[in-house]
Amino acid sequence: MSQEVKRVMVPWVEKYRPKNIDEVVYQEEAVNVLKQCLKGDDFPNLLFYGPPGTGKTSTILALAREMFQDQFSSRVLELNASDERGIAVIREKVKRFAQQTVSRSENGNKYPPFKIIVLDEADSMTQSAQACLRRIMEKETKSTRFCIICNYISRIIDPIVSRCSKFRFKPLQQDLVMEKLATICNSENISLENDVVLTELIKVSGGDLRKAITFLQTAYRLKGDEILTINDVREVTGYIPENWIDMFVEACQKQSYENVEDVLNSMVAEGFSGAQLLNQLHDWVLGENCLLTDEQISELIEALALADYRLLEGADEFLQTFNVASVFIQLLGKK
Repeated sequence: MSQEVKRVMVPWVEKYRPKNIDEVVYQEEAVNVLKQCLKGDDFPNLLFYGPPGTGKTSTILALAREMFQDQFSSRVLELNASDERGIAVIREKVKRFAQQTVSRSENGNKYPPFKIIVLDEADSMTQSAQACLRRIMEKETKSTRFCIICNYISRIIDPIVSRCSKFRFKPLQQDLVMEKLATICNSENISLENDVVLTELIKVSGGDLRKAITFLQTAYRLKGDEILTINDVREVTGYIPENWIDMFVEACQKQSYENVEDVLNSMVAEGFSGAQLLNQLHDWVLGENCLLTDEQISELIEALALADYRLLEGADEFLQTFNVASVFIQLLGKK
C-alpha cells in the first residue's frame, strides 16, 4: 500500500521527464552534439540558456543517466543556484565535490573519468560566487565538468561563458506541448471537455511545458475523475476572468481613481494576483479592443514592464497596479 501511495504522489513533472537523450524534443542542435559527446571522453563544460520549461535541466539529467547509469547519484551533483547562490555554497559543496577523484571503471563497468556538477538557475548567483566558480572550473578541469543552466545568459560573467559550449534552448512549439499533454492525459485517464481545454492550459502557462504539466496535475487533483473544463484550468492557474479586466478598463476610461480603487480592492478580495493582472492587461493592450495610439501603447507597456520588475523585487501589488492604472488614465485623457 505504501509503495502505491508513493507512486501516485510523484509529481508528473518528474514522472514524465525524459529518461534518455532521445526523448528530448525540439532541441536538435544540443541533442546532436551531446550524442557525439557520449561516444568519447571529449566532454566540454556546458551552458544551457533559454526560456523556462524548454527542457534544459531534463536534457543534462537524461544525458548524465546514460553516461553514469547506476553511478548517477555518486557522479552528479545538482544544485539550484537560486536557492543556494552565495559564495559559501560554491566554496563548500561545489569545491568539495569537484575535488573528489573518480576512476574509469567501477564494479566491472566503464564510465567517463569525470563527474558532472549541474548548477540550475545560475543567473541568480552573486557575482562573487560566479568568480569563485570560475576558479574552480579552471582548477578541476581534469576530474569535473560543469553544466550551467540559466534563463538569461547576460547575467553570467564572461569568464564562465567563455569556458563553456553554449546551447540556446528554443521555446517549444504549441503542437509539441499539446502532444505531450495529450499523452499524459491518456496515461492518467483524464477526461477533457474538449481539446480547447489543453489549448487554454498552454495559453495560461505561457508555453512553459513544466508549468503546464503542473497545472494539469493540480486540476486533476481538484476534480478527480470528473471531466476537466476550461473553468477548472482557469481556477487552478489564477486566471482572471475577462469581465474583471473589462471592469478595470472601464474604470480607467471613466477617468475615476475612486472606481479604479474599488475594482482593485475587489480583485484583492477575490484573491487575484497583481502579476496576473499585469500579464492579462498586456494581452488586452496588444489586442483588437485597445483604442490607444501606438505611442500611447508603448508608454503603457513601459509602465507594465516597470511594475512587473518592481513586483519581482518585492514591491506592493496594489500600489504597482494602481500606478499602472494612473498611467492608463493619463493616456486616455490625452485622446
